[in-house]
Amino acid sequence: MIRTLLVSLLVSLSATGLWAEDVAFLDAVIVDGLGGEPYVGTLLVSGDRIEAVGREVSVPSSYRVIDARGKTLTPGLMDLHTHLTYSAVSGLAGDWPKNLAAYLYSGVTTAVEFGAYPEQFEPMRKLLAEGTVRGPRIHFAVRIAPPYGHGMEGGRGDYFSRELFSAEGAERVVRALEEFRPDALKLFTDGWRYGYAEPMASMPEDVIAAAVEAAHRRGWEVLTHTVTVEGAMDAAGGGVDVLDHGISDGEAPRELIDLILEKGVTYAPTHAVYHPKGRDILDEMLAAVVPPDSRARVKPPLAPPTEQTKLVRGYRDPASPRALRWKNLVANTAKLHRAGVAIGAGTDAGVTNTWHGWSTLRELRLMVHAGMTPLEALTAATGTSARALNVEDERGTLAKGKLADLVLFDGRPDREIADVLKIARVFQGGEEVDREALRALMAEAGMTKLPATVPAALLDDFEASGRRSSLGTNWVNSTDSGLDHATARFTRIWRAPGDRAMSVQAEMSLEDSSWSSVELPLTPGSVTPADLSGYESVEFDVRGDGAYRLEIERMRDRNYRAENPYPFRTFRAGAEWRTVRIPLAELETDSDGFEDAVLLRFRFDGAPGERLWLELDDLKLVR
Repeated sequence: MIRTLLVSLLVSLSATGLWAEDVAFLDAVIVDGLGGEPYVGTLLVSGDRIEAVGREVSVPSSYRVIDARGKTLTPGLMDLHTHLTYSAVSGLAGDWPKNLAAYLYSGVTTAVEFGAYPEQFEPMRKLLAEGTVRGPRIHFAVRIAPPYGHGMEGGRGDYFSRELFSAEGAERVVRALEEFRPDALKLFTDGWRYGYAEPMASMPEDVIAAAVEAAHRRGWEVLTHTVTVEGAMDAAGGGVDVLDHGISDGEAPRELIDLILEKGVTYAPTHAVYHPKGRDILDEMLAAVVPPDSRARVKPPLAPPTEQTKLVRGYRDPASPRALRWKNLVANTAKLHRAGVAIGAGTDAGVTNTWHGWSTLRELRLMVHAGMTPLEALTAATGTSARALNVEDERGTLAKGKLADLVLFDGRPDREIADVLKIARVFQGGEEVDREALRALMAEAGMTKLPATVPAALLDDFEASGRRSSLGTNWVNSTDSGLDHATARFTRIWRAPGDRAMSVQAEMSLEDSSWSSVELPLTPGSVTPADLSGYESVEFDVRGDGAYRLEIERMRDRNYRAENPYPFRTFRAGAEWRTVRIPLAELETDSDGFEDAVLLRFRFDGAPGERLWLELDDLKLVR
């Protein structure tokens, strides 16, 4: 029995990265992350920390020695702008365990996450902490946007981005986000739509400053979506930590550069998301990180590289908005870098064709294209990004006492930036990452299987106040996308004295295909699946005016919405309360059942501008 417990403990420690042997990297080219001149030396790792590093370091006999001659050792890379829960292929759901694997495989050991919504933070953290999912150290960011600004048009309801109108409201809005324990705050400060459409609303400097002050009091870094000169002036003036995306509507004036330097703002231009060339070239690294479901849908198809398909090519129409934007972006990176502005590394990975992990390496190559040296690009993705996140005391550089997040490259990426694709080994917290296991995971078809739980029969009786269900999960609202999307609002009402129900009010947009819904995650944030195979039916009391649709979204359905809609059943509701029971078998589109269900959705479809309502009570699963 004791032996079994010890073996289980060792396995658990190894899976979580807490079990790491002492290692010596001998005769490596040391790139310290501070921009210092690289040198040949030795680095010792004890446990999860760097024990020593330098030209003359003695190696204890107990250490495992890694011969690093001809190789380059750097701190683990960082990415200041990712959407870890997104797919880089339009129309496909993000398989976030595969996405996280792509970052570690690519040497990225720290990432800032802008794609998850707040209720997803804790279940994702739990899966990472217990070793069920392997990935980089994640800084989870909550999002705040102005009314009618970027961040509010996605149709993802008020659970995704919080709305902030005035400086006076900043403390209240930020306080409401404390329960989710975020690491950072993302402000959508700029509503420019790149010259293709009229701008959305932007956030003024006084509102930005108030949000920054509220976030900094809580120890959260503030990063932005900022793409214009005017927006950058407001964001830098408001004291943000990182200007994400880069300025692309014109040349950055000296006044802005001086303000950025005065405020100590880091500039992360995310070249990787803006230049489309070279993202369809199937090099060895890209082939490893693009999952099969995504590769089959890439347009144009992935093809082997040729002499004509290099990293950066010109645009066919140099006067197009996209070409002008790219020209300004590259020129401003060069100008701000020459002026001494701190340049960090970010990608916006998860946006179409901006591949997870691989795009971070591509960003370093594009930084060099914009005038930085290879060493400066590596510094941007390590020490500079660590300072931007206020974690420079624990990671981002190679120094005694720092976390042993390391990347060992074949060749000299500090001299030839293309060598960043030649990753030999990756270490996180002193533990070597099994890159082949990660590659095998990413090569698996379908969504990654995560452990399922069986939910309680009572999903919600609506007696509690707020938006939490009887399961403890938060109801969310979701609609069609676009700036003029539909709306869905819900609240608790009295059905009778002492008996509450939920009332939903929906208004369709003016589009022909408008829709609106309220959704109940069956597990926190719908991160892991719920096994409904032991239940026979869904039952609920309902009152309304017309026809509605109940959908059950399953993990496996997320990538195939166009071909096979989520399993659903239409039901009707009238002026009097009635009980509806829908057998799960009547919702099935195949014979596999509902062992991987993630949420229930009550959906409204109506005529343009139509207002609809529905009342729900006593929602349960029946055996």
